Formats: sequence, structure tokens, C-alpha cells
Amino acid sequence: MLTWKIITIASSSTMSEISVGGKVRLIAIPPYLKTADPMPMLRPPELLNIDDIGTVIDRRPGGYWGVKFARGSFLLDSKYLEAI
Repeated sequence: MLTWKIITIASSSTMSEISVGGKVRLIAIPPYLKTADPMPMLRPPELLNIDDIGTVIDRRPGGYWGVKFARGSFLLDSKYLEAI
């Protein structure tokens, strides 16, 4: 039971740093990008660069965030993002 509480606290502190409307920095490039459109498409990772700044537009299940960058809106796992 103690292990579960530690995991819950660690993941909730990561999630609380990133919030809808906040700015985030891309800290790693995912193997592919998934657009945040109603009909998502896979795009090449070369569309974004490390240290690109984006605005969080929504939160999706599974730790994914919709983030709007200059080159489009994409769904990204929280492990690729850092709140600024």
C-alpha cells in the first residue's frame, strides 16, 4: 500500500506542473507526432525541435496533452514536456 501512495504522489505532482493554458517546452522528440485534430494523423517528428515552446490546449486520457506549437497542434505524452 505504501508503494501505491508514492507512485500516486509522484505522478500527480508531474501532472500538476502542466496545466491547460500554460506554456510548455519540448524536452525530447517522440518517434512520431500525432495531430490533435478530430481525425488525428501521424506526422514526422521533424516538424518540431527540442526546446520548442507551445501552449497546452487540453488534457487527454493516459497522460497525454494537446499542445499548440507554431507548426501545428499535437498530442504529446507528458514525458516529452516540461512546464515553464
